[in-house]
Order: sequence, then structure tokens, then C-alpha cells
Amino acid sequence: MANLLVEIGNTALKAAYSEGTTLGKTFRYQGEKTLDYILSITAKEKPAVLTVVSARPITSEEEAKLKGECSTLLILDKTHSNCLQRYNLPDYLSFDRAASLIAIRYLYKGKACTVFDFGNTLTIDFIGADGSHQGGNISPGCRTRFISLNRYSKSLPLINTPMEYPQRGDSLKSSIESGVISGIMFEIEGYMRQNPENIVVFTGGDAVYFANRMKHSVFVVNNLVLLGLSLITEDYVEKNN
Repeated sequence: MANLLVEIGNTALKAAYSEGTTLGKTFRYQGEKTLDYILSITAKEKPAVLTVVSARPITSEEEAKLKGECSTLLILDKTHSNCLQRYNLPDYLSFDRAASLIAIRYLYKGKACTVFDFGNTLTIDFIGADGSHQGGNISPGCRTRFISLNRYSKSLPLINTPMEYPQRGDSLKSSIESGVISGIMFEIEGYMRQNPENIVVFTGGDAVYFANRMKHSVFVVNNLVLLGLSLITEDYVEKNN
């Protein structure tokens, strides 16, 4: 039996079956009925282990239903944090962020890395060559910046992320486009200059968008959280067998 990995984020759910650390087809869902969607997946194939990382706590009712869909249920949220203690990561990290850094340690073992995760927030994490977490920062993500300008200023329109943008705006629209995208680019380049010897890894929804605009070499890794969940699951199974 395969394992099912589920990442419930702030705006979307991603899931994939896995055999060891090999991920199968990825499922994506945007909506409020996340439990129903998970049950629609397990109705087709019951997993051996169902591992769920969630930005919000899983209720006791949801947990009970999920337990009936698998042989073993592993939940990572604020009320189920024990299994992450062995990874020597700071307690303040969100569980999806912790999972992605566990994956980074696996993919780039022995290498120092700077990891950018482009989502609703832009998170930046520094991983030492020994796998230690050396701190990190959080700032608004790309789409969040466009929405914030519109929401908190009555005179500014809501702009979509542009395919191309000028270095300096020559209209209200292009000024917003350039201001947001250039600002993020300057932010990325500033962090890269702090540790120029580090491997740079991009992940998250806007990773490819910004990777295509970089002058320096970066690695884009899709489904980093799901890979981390597969590693956590394998470790858990090995430890408890």
C-alpha cells in the first residue's frame, strides 16, 4: 500500500501518493471542503499511512474520519507536533516550512543552502552545511503585496502579476508592477549576497516566475513540502515498526 501525503495551506490543498520518497501524481484543490476532498482521494485507494500537514488545527471530528481511511494517521499541526522534535528545528517554524527544510537537508546533504519559498508569504531560510537552521525571515508574498496596495490605498488599483515589467514605471499600472516585482528581486539578491557560497533553492507557487528573472543560477524544486512529508513518514514508519 502506498502512503498519502497531504499539505493543507492557507489557500490550497496539495496531495500526492508516495512509495518511499518517490512521489506519484499530485492533486490540487482550492476550496473550503478540504476533508471531503481528501476523502474523495482515499475512496479510490486506501493509504497505508496518511500524513497531513495543516496550516490550521485538525478538529477531533476530522481526525476521527481520517483515521478510518488508513492504517496509520500522522498529523502535523499545532496540537500534533511530537514527531517533529527529533529533527532539531526551531519550534516557531510552521510545520509545512519545517517539512520543506527536512527535504532540503535530504536533497543537499552537506551543502549550505538559502531557501526561498514563494507563496502568500515569502519565507527565507538559511541551512548550514551541517543541516542546522541558521535563521530565516518572513515578508509578504508577491500576490499579497499587490492586494495590500489596493486594500490599504483607496487610489491604487488591484494589479495582476505581470509577465513583463519596466525597470521604472511610466504609468500608475507599470509603477505598481515594477515596484512590487523589482522590490522582491532586490530582496532576493540582497539575501543571496549575504551568503554567496550557498546553494540557492526556490520553491512555492511563484518560484519559476522569479527563477526566470534571475541572473544567477538557482535550483527550482517543486513539491518540496510533499517530499519532506514523505521523509517524515518513512522515518515514522521505520521508528514504529
